[in-house]
Amino acid sequence: MQMYACMVRGVGHGHGHGGHAGADDRRRLGLALGAAAVVLVVGVVGAVLTGSLALLADLGHVGTDVVALGTALTASALAARPPSRRRTFGLGRAEVLGAGLNAVLLLGVTVWVAVEAVDRLAAPTAVAAGGLLLYGLVGLVGNVVALVVLQRGSGGMNVRGAALHVLGDALGSVAVLAAAAVTLTTGWAYADTIASLVIVAILLPRTVALLRETGHVLLEGAPAGIDVDDVHTTLLDVDGVAEVHDLHVWAINDRSPAVSAHLVISDAGCTTADCGPHGVLDRATHLLRERFGLEHSTLQIEALEHADHEQACDPPAGALRRR
Repeated sequence: MQMYACMVRGVGHGHGHGGHAGADDRRRLGLALGAAAVVLVVGVVGAVLTGSLALLADLGHVGTDVVALGTALTASALAARPPSRRRTFGLGRAEVLGAGLNAVLLLGVTVWVAVEAVDRLAAPTAVAAGGLLLYGLVGLVGNVVALVVLQRGSGGMNVRGAALHVLGDALGSVAVLAAAAVTLTTGWAYADTIASLVIVAILLPRTVALLRETGHVLLEGAPAGIDVDDVHTTLLDVDGVAEVHDLHVWAINDRSPAVSAHLVISDAGCTTADCGPHGVLDRATHLLRERFGLEHSTLQIEALEHADHEQACDPPAGALRRR
């Protein structure tokens, strides 16, 4: 029996989304980045003049938003570059590395604000509530503008991740406004500090989630929403497939899942399975694409007796399943 290997490059790997959507996303990311930069500059002035920790906490998030939007914009441009002989998957991982950097920066800001807030609980600091209200309002308007711009994009993961950063910052601006309102109406000295702790509570879960997601991708974990056992069972159910081994499911970035596997064909199965380069492979790749969204697949067809000769690739005992 002959053996065949086939690599199917799907439309999701840099070919099917088209340059128009990518260019539109980059334009929207650029507009959102400009809005975030304006908010950052205005907020820095306001934080210096008012002495507000809540505003500083919010600005820490704005700063990470500027980095996140800049990273998303850069990553979008890099991802548009075609693969090369040195980087056969292109530069899709640049988005993952950028997300990891954003998460580390966000964690640093969160820890600093939490420590400073605890100190101020012991010794509250006077805050210029009128200025805090003004600068908080400017920040909220800028964040809403950026969020509206991003939500009208293509909806890709890169843009949605940036929009999530901006949404969190908008919530931070709401906390700043609440602190200003409480300070103006009651004079309560702890309002600003409590607002900063609320912002920490907003940032921390997002930071941890982002770190977990980037670490999972970098460690070649299976993409969210894809059950590897289901993929194995689906391939095993393809007519003519006797065994499935060396199955790997991973992601280049959050938009490009990929799969590779060895499909073992029995002599009896070949009578009806059409074991040429277009039979089993076509059925298997179609199922992977339709059921799991796995556009990028690399499948090797093997004879049953050949599987016992792959000493370097032997699966763990009991991993092979036969019909």
